[in-house]
Amino acid sequence: MEAQVKNLLKEHSLRLTQGRADVISIFLNRNIAISHGDIESDVDGKYDRVTIYRTLKSFLEKGLIHKVLDDSGATRYALCSDNCSEVSHQHNHIHFKCQVCNETTCLDNVHIPDVALPNGFKVSESNYLITGTCDKCN
Repeated sequence: MEAQVKNLLKEHSLRLTQGRADVISIFLNRNIAISHGDIESDVDGKYDRVTIYRTLKSFLEKGLIHKVLDDSGATRYALCSDNCSEVSHQHNHIHFKCQVCNETTCLDNVHIPDVALPNGFKVSESNYLITGTCDKCN
């Protein structure tokens, strides 16, 4: 896992620090969308709130993670797919929130039908959230 963390940071032009490595490891181990509070709990006081915020901000700016909005209004974050970069986030995929365990998961391989907007409307970002019961809770 250590090599994977180093490679991810290097690919996104981010300097390797222990804090960044720890936060990336949390994303890799959890494989779901997580909140700032989830990360704070996982690092158990090792890093303060501002350090975690700055780490997430730099990951967002470099295309390493993306924001996941769910029906609770809380912002969660998930690792981006390989085609995201500092210039462009390509996270046009479905997010699934389980109503039992409350975990939100990116469903990258589920087809999203095209949405025809009226003339004059231009999409800059779209968010698709489906709620139900996940495969673990079903």
